[in-house]
Amino acid sequence: MILDFVTSYAKLLVKNPDDIRVEIVSVGEGFDEITIYAKDEDVGKLIGKGGQMINSIKTVISGCKAKGGKNYRVNVKAIS
Repeated sequence: MILDFVTSYAKLLVKNPDDIRVEIVSVGEGFDEITIYAKDEDVGKLIGKGGQMINSIKTVISGCKAKGGKNYRVNVKAIS
């Protein structure tokens, strides 16, 4: 559910939606790390001015945290 949401939302924001890749890695018990991979030119669009866009993604994910009980960390990384 989280993977599908983050992938589809990120694809709506960027110029190159086909290059978006999202991975979820379990870091510890009850804690997952979400990494969004995007082209260099799209990283800024995902983060947004002052981090507003990435914070909105984190806000929606925190609602899922309340339902599923997991904590999430979101990272954005550039690919060439």
